[in-house]
Amino acid sequence: MKPLRVLHIDTEKTWRGGEQQALYLAEGLAARGVEQLCVGRPGMPYVERCGAAGIDVEPLQLRGEADLPGMRRLARLFRRWRPDVIHMHTSHAHTLGVVARRLSGIGRTLVSRRVDFTIYRNFLRLSWFKYRFGVDRYVAISEGIRRQMVRDGIPAARIEVVHSGIDPARIAGAAPHDFHAEFDLPADARIVGDVAAFGWHKAQEVLVRATPRLLEAVPSAHVFLIGDGKLRPRVEEEARALGVADRILFTWFRTDVPSLIRGMDCFVMCSVLEGLCTSLLDALALGCPAVGSAVGGIPEVLVNGETGLTVPPRDPRALADAIARVLTDEGLAARLRAAGRRHVAAGFTVDTMVEGNLAVYRRLVGTAV
Repeated sequence: MKPLRVLHIDTEKTWRGGEQQALYLAEGLAARGVEQLCVGRPGMPYVERCGAAGIDVEPLQLRGEADLPGMRRLARLFRRWRPDVIHMHTSHAHTLGVVARRLSGIGRTLVSRRVDFTIYRNFLRLSWFKYRFGVDRYVAISEGIRRQMVRDGIPAARIEVVHSGIDPARIAGAAPHDFHAEFDLPADARIVGDVAAFGWHKAQEVLVRATPRLLEAVPSAHVFLIGDGKLRPRVEEEARALGVADRILFTWFRTDVPSLIRGMDCFVMCSVLEGLCTSLLDALALGCPAVGSAVGGIPEVLVNGETGLTVPPRDPRALADAIARVLTDEGLAARLRAAGRRHVAAGFTVDTMVEGNLAVYRRLVGTAV
């Protein structure tokens, strides 16, 4: 049987969670005998890391979603390489790939959707054309994203859900970080942590606002905000204004995140928008009980009361109370740890993600749309 041929396009200049998922996918497909070509900007992390992993790459100058010469270059590549499936992993790749496919007449098109905000980012609603036409299938990484896409008018029949996955073996050996030693904390200190870039949708200020109430219930709590970003100074200022700066520690960017999570007593993700959040998957796989906002794909990871606790977004009181429950009810925390590990192993691994995408490819190639 002729091997399936998949051409991936990722236009990001940086390395983020979506690029890690795209690399996991390419590695998994290669192990399953799928022929692939990964296309990205010259010298950018996506093509560099795919190449280092032994995947064939094609560095291509793609300057933005209105790059007509880039579209023509892609169309020529499609005619030469003749993919069965063109998988677009970023928003700009979506536009470029769809137009290039129209120019070339080659392949079936698939777009990964990793964010749960509306597709209508401007009042003219021009994105309707981009999302409504030219894409054979969308792969949403959560049911939350799929629901938002349907609300935006994308036909449900064109959307399939394949959850992002993690490799539990990659983090299994992480030793619990000694927060007490590094930060000179009291022996009875309870560690609460959030790991995320400081963007508006991550809403770390909600955890800051929850901290005074949390300290009333659990006086030994210490909150760690791990990451960096342009909004970090604003969140730091809020901590000072609320008088809890001595209990909230900003660690900036860290490379030892699995160990940090394993050393926490409670992991928190208080986003107001969140496609899925692989940091939550890491936390559950590492045996750290977690609390999160009931938005986007978070409730699919944190099944409330079973694999974690969820609270309404932007609700500091509810967030504080949920964290306090985890810190003060060891029976609950133990149940969440065990159920969380099982939940990730059952449906959120790299293998599950690869098999899910491969099944979509096979249905797409074998079905007229």
